[in-house]
Amino acid sequence: MSILDKVIAAVVPEPTPDERAECRRKARALSGGSGWLAQVLDHHEEVDAAFQAVRDASTATARRTAQKWLATLLTGHSMAEEAVLYPAMAMGDHKAHSAEAFTEQSGAKVQVAWLDELDPMSKDYSDKLDHLQSAVTMHVYREESDWFPELRKSGDASLQSKLSRRYKEEFERYMGSEEDL
Repeated sequence: MSILDKVIAAVVPEPTPDERAECRRKARALSGGSGWLAQVLDHHEEVDAAFQAVRDASTATARRTAQKWLATLLTGHSMAEEAVLYPAMAMGDHKAHSAEAFTEQSGAKVQVAWLDELDPMSKDYSDKLDHLQSAVTMHVYREESDWFPELRKSGDASLQSKLSRRYKEEFERYMGSEEDL
């Protein structure tokens, strides 16, 4: 973890598991169980599980396999957000949040690439995985607590329907259909 990362972590501490759970519960309620926000929340839960699968892997081969799935899921999810949701945030008067979200996801992609360069059973790998998970956790928390609820509450039903359709299309463009997963 860089010195800058340590300073940021000290100033903006990671949310507790209880804070994250409460935030996600509120976002789920706002989603009404369907639409783009529900899809995003489902993907966030899949990302949490994918991180755990990497941690739980007991061999280098198993860890690389789990890491590959994590990277694929993070990329498919981020591509859908970057193609649909972040532009909608920017067009809806949340340009700063949109720019921040793009930047954070670019940083996560670099961290994922670094994992490929490290021995999957090493302390350096575990440290990098910790750093990546911490960054993703904070990013997800910000999406679920502020950015996406604001977007969900903005615009009419037509906009929300369009975002739902487009988010699903973009996710499936990268990942394949839900049945393929």
